[in-house]
Amino acid sequence: MAKAPTREEAMELLKKYNQSEALIKHAMAVEAVMGHFAEKFEIENPEKWKVIGLIHDLDYEKYPEQHCQKTKEILTEEGWPEDYIRAVISHGWKICSDVEPVETMEKVLYTIDELTGLITAAVLMRPSKSVLDLKVSSLKKKYKNKNFAAGVDRQIIEDGAELLGMDLTEIMEETIKAMQNSADEIGLRGEL
Repeated sequence: MAKAPTREEAMELLKKYNQSEALIKHAMAVEAVMGHFAEKFEIENPEKWKVIGLIHDLDYEKYPEQHCQKTKEILTEEGWPEDYIRAVISHGWKICSDVEPVETMEKVLYTIDELTGLITAAVLMRPSKSVLDLKVSSLKKKYKNKNFAAGVDRQIIEDGAELLGMDLTEIMEETIKAMQNSADEIGLRGEL
């Protein structure tokens, strides 16, 4: 079995295929949220969840038309463990992958990927440009407005919440909390 990749290895690989600061910050936001949920679910190895969150969009900048497919090739060539690869590929379920999220880790990634994008968009519209003063009620208003961050697929977030058996409000709360705890790293401290 392949050895577990470190965060440093994941970041190096991410930066090899992605130059966009926005994509790297998104990857770091997903990493933070994955780590938060791993702790919430009392997972023994939160590092694994975080690494998977960090690497999940590895191929997106260079190969957007082959999203998830190219990642599978790259991670296989790099000798990554199968369960890491499967988890990453499953976040594209029904979009660019037929791998259904079945493990809790996969379900969390599937759910929060789009949600972190929505939260980032909501934060950038705020006068403070900060995630630190974002409330769930404010996010829910943005969520209901289909014209706001129209590229965010709300159905995926809802399907993911259902897969996890969690209330959408709780998922939003936990995702905001995780991003608040990493505000500096993900560039969302803003004016506060």
